Amino acid sequence: MEASSSSGTEVNDGCSTSPVSAKEKLAERMKKLKELHNKRNEARQLNHQEVVEEDKRNKLPSNWEARKRKAEWILNDEKMREEAAEKNEDYDRLKLLNVSAVDAERFERLKKKKNADPGFSDYEQATARQYNRLVRNLKPNMEIYEKQKTELGGAFYGDKNTILHGLHKDSKEGIDRMVEDLEKQIAKRKKFSRRRTHNDDADIDYINERNMKFNKKLERFYGEHTVEIKQNLERGTAI
Repeated sequence: MEASSSSGTEVNDGCSTSPVSAKEKLAERMKKLKELHNKRNEARQLNHQEVVEEDKRNKLPSNWEARKRKAEWILNDEKMREEAAEKNEDYDRLKLLNVSAVDAERFERLKKKKNADPGFSDYEQATARQYNRLVRNLKPNMEIYEKQKTELGGAFYGDKNTILHGLHKDSKEGIDRMVEDLEKQIAKRKKFSRRRTHNDDADIDYINERNMKFNKKLERFYGEHTVEIKQNLERGTAI
C-alpha cells in the first residue's frame, strides 16, 4: 500500500510538472518571436529612413558638401571675429599667426591663379565679364520680391505674350542705386587711358612706319648729340 501510494504520488507529480514546463517553453518562444518581430520593424524603419536620406542627398547639388563646409567656415570665422572685436584684438593678425609659411605661399599662388586676368579675347567674353562684375554686388530684397510675385501673379514670370509696360514701377531707392553704380563706372573709366600708336602732337619726320622705327632708334642712341644740328636744320641756319 505504501509502495503503491508512493508510486502514485510520483506519477501525479510528474503529470503536474509537465504542463507547466510546456507553457513556459511556449511563453519563451513567443517572447523570442515578439523580439524578432520588433527587430524586424526597427530594421524596416531604419532602412526607410536611410532610403529617404539617400534620396535627399541625390537631389542636392553636386557641390553641396563643399558649400556646406564653406558656410560653416564663414559662420565660425564671423563668430571668432566678433569675439576678437569684443577683446579689442586684431583678428586678421591673430589669424595670420596660425598660418605657416608653406600654407601662406600656397594660398597666395591659388589667389593669383584664381584672380588672374585673362585679358581681352573677344567681345562676347568681355560682355560676360562685365555682366558678372555688375551683378556680383547685387543684394536682392526678398520681401519686395515676394510682394511683387504675389501682386503680379502669373505675369511675374513674363513670357512672349506678357506686356510688361505698366506692370512694374521702379522705386526711388533702386533708381538711386543705378545712378550711383553708373557714376562709379564713369569714374573708373576715367582712370584708364587707351594706348595710342601715334602721338598727334609729335613732329612727323618719317615717311612710313619702318622709317619711323629707324628714326626712333637713331634718336635713342644719338639724339643728345645731334639735337643742335637738328634744330639748325629746322630753322635753316645750319652752315
